[in-house]
Amino acid sequence: QVRLVESGGGSVQAGGSLRLSCAASGDTSHMAWFRQAPGKTREGVAAVYTADGSPFIGDPVRGRFTISHDNSKRTAYLQMNNLKPEDTALYYCAAGYPSRLMDPSEYNSWGQGTQVTVSS
Repeated sequence: QVRLVESGGGSVQAGGSLRLSCAASGDTSHMAWFRQAPGKTREGVAAVYTADGSPFIGDPVRGRFTISHDNSKRTAYLQMNNLKPEDTALYYCAAGYPSRLMDPSEYNSWGQGTQVTVSS
């Protein structure tokens, strides 16, 4: 397991942008972002293969969110553009060696979560 420290959440109006950061204490094959809104299950947002930065973007956010990774800093970034009220959730960073990128059970390291709130 690795320790993950997230930052960058906050409150914005619809159409705005935020960037989340997640710094890891060690190396894993993938880092990912999940989100969980009240009363809903945890949902995969995006994942990145740390070796070469190859991204995977989940269907609900494709075209609006991008994910990247800086190997020198062991940090993953989630750039969120054109935010919508339905993007409001607690966003979690995860790291591990997943077979299924958007399955939270495939990850063994989790951050504490950072709140993103989008108002209409």
